[in-house]
Amino acid sequence: MTQDPYEILGVSRDASADEVKKAYRKLARQLHPDVNPDPETQERFKDVSRAYEVLSDPGKRQAYDRGGDAFSQGFGGAGQGFSFTDIMDAFFGGGAAGGGATRGPRSRARRGQDALIRLDATLAEAAFGVTREIKVDTALTCEACEGQGTAPGTQPTTCETCHGQGEVAVVQRSFLGEIRTLRPCAACRGYGSIIPDPCRECSGDGRVRTRRTLTVKIPAGVDHGTRVQLTGQGEVGPGGGPAGDLYVEIHVEPHKTFTRHGNDLHTTISLPMTAAALGTQLTLPLLEADVASGDSETATTFELEVRPGTQSGTEQVIRGFGVPSLRGGRGDLVVSISVNTPTRLDPRQEDLLRELAAIRGEETPDGQVEAPHKSMFGRLRDAFQG
Repeated sequence: MTQDPYEILGVSRDASADEVKKAYRKLARQLHPDVNPDPETQERFKDVSRAYEVLSDPGKRQAYDRGGDAFSQGFGGAGQGFSFTDIMDAFFGGGAAGGGATRGPRSRARRGQDALIRLDATLAEAAFGVTREIKVDTALTCEACEGQGTAPGTQPTTCETCHGQGEVAVVQRSFLGEIRTLRPCAACRGYGSIIPDPCRECSGDGRVRTRRTLTVKIPAGVDHGTRVQLTGQGEVGPGGGPAGDLYVEIHVEPHKTFTRHGNDLHTTISLPMTAAALGTQLTLPLLEADVASGDSETATTFELEVRPGTQSGTEQVIRGFGVPSLRGGRGDLVVSISVNTPTRLDPRQEDLLRELAAIRGEETPDGQVEAPHKSMFGRLRDAFQG
């Protein structure tokens, strides 16, 4: 086989570096041992790799063009090895990690983590919104070093192991010859620089933990488990990096009167048997009573009209007195009526009830067996089924 690297790669002598690289990638994909494992193809793959090593290095290519031996020890071959990243480039078209990853020193500044705290709120606060002050323990930028991690008056120094590159070459032998891979420098942890005199306040991290007070505005209509995002109020990143976000998770405390179902409020009122039979008017407290001030014009009660003959379990819906929605509008207040049957009667009361029963012909009533009460979804199902 010819030993001319130009002929091995199939390029002209005035081919550009990009043309040389493109030709090598094409041949490497065809001849790689993982694709064609036969010995003859492996030998040709070695020749292609050595030819690319010569033509991809400006110094070696210039020396060969002046008449040097392309595959002598001075030009590479088994004595010099080739970069494993070039093989990865042939298959992935980018850096050694594939996908065009950028090599070199990594930055000390990184984005901070997000933080999550819990905030207990009453049902009224969650429904109508509230502004609260909270105390948060998070990492903030160190004021002594302004996030740089160095002691005052000092600067990071270039790493002597990797010479500021953040990575070092590791050579390994294989059937392809010597393969050179790049790994993060252990001396500087890939940063390319070393902090010889760390800041005493933050130990070189560029941030310190502290407690601070934040004002949080909880919007009206939040529910149990809702998270309110405070952008940039989380943990400050190492090396003075940008802060993450703070999430405030709302935990709504149970209410003694109302329960929440979506944007609707539910409550139950108990009535004497006589009031349910004759009808009455009740003053019903609203959720607004929990947050209204003394000089507020907001209504805190509602006059509920109970119709005569109201049965136990009857529901009355008061439109627009539920929980405000985050998207506008407001839910309803659903009032369930519970009728109390008297359990202790004096002789006079017992006589009156017996007289009423006689008048209504209910002295010896026959019980009526009725179908169980169906939910709204059950009634809809029956309607669709005909």
